[in-house]
Amino acid sequence: MSKANMEAILNKIREYDRIVLFRHVRPDGDCVGATKGFQRILQLSYPEKEIILTHEDHSAYLEFLGPEDPPIEKEMYRDALGIVLDTANMDRISNKNYKLCKEICKIDHHINITPYGVAEWVEEESSSCCEMIVKFYDTFRPELKIDSLAATYLYTGMVTDSGRFKYSSTSGDTMRAAGILLDQGVDTDLLFARLYLEAYEYLKFKAHLYNIMEITENGVAYLYIDRKTQEQFGLTSESASATVGTLDSIRGCICWMVFIENDDPEGSIRVRLRSRFVHINQLAERYRGGGHACASGATVYSKDEVKSLLAEADALVKEYKETHEDWL
Repeated sequence: MSKANMEAILNKIREYDRIVLFRHVRPDGDCVGATKGFQRILQLSYPEKEIILTHEDHSAYLEFLGPEDPPIEKEMYRDALGIVLDTANMDRISNKNYKLCKEICKIDHHINITPYGVAEWVEEESSSCCEMIVKFYDTFRPELKIDSLAATYLYTGMVTDSGRFKYSSTSGDTMRAAGILLDQGVDTDLLFARLYLEAYEYLKFKAHLYNIMEITENGVAYLYIDRKTQEQFGLTSESASATVGTLDSIRGCICWMVFIENDDPEGSIRVRLRSRFVHINQLAERYRGGGHACASGATVYSKDEVKSLLAEADALVKEYKETHEDWL
């Protein structure tokens, strides 16, 4: 099934002279790596085609990967193929001009709740969308070409979305895909320094987090990061969101989440949910979100909703612990 879906997308790529790539809002390493890596592969493989990647929102954390293209005129979308990567539903597509494209294709590894596009390739078991792009390249070479720059983009997304290959989504296929990229000459020393070295001030902030974190009765660890704390420590939305990783190694806590107050008129609160063993994506869906079985996002709009989400997560963890023995 996947091969047929990949071939359908490749045939659409062959058909069009202009291709515009799209990703989700609040870009992370996977969607940035996948779009930039795919753009580079298509540019190398089809130098006669115009391959465009342009958005209004960007990631300061990933600025080292280089800029995207400048905005294009709306007319340029009308005869273009749009390819949306790493985006489960159309509401989350960052560049809303995707609606102007002649046709849309979808490449994604999230649970396929909202199918869309004339051609669609979804592999929920893949560790990242970048892993899928490597598979796409590997399936259709030598027509498709790659170099060390494309490999670096894609390896960045694989590393970040797999938690440096420690999440359960990491498979043998994941490691084989990583090997294909490493064979192209990815500078892993430089890449890991750019991704994971932390400023002294941020380490002081992490110390503060360990003082304010809380745990529910049955083992849901959580943080609430209000606007005052963000301003006090000079946090961006990205750096505040990344703090969910500080809670991932607490014995007995198989679910953890971070609530981040947004600076918007609606008073929205971004929620990042993570878990081990227990699945939390359906919980996230009930709070305007969704994602992977053990890594999801949501949005709430009040402290009451925060309490409600925590209560549901606590009940979910309680039920899992009472019916399973394979947790620590």
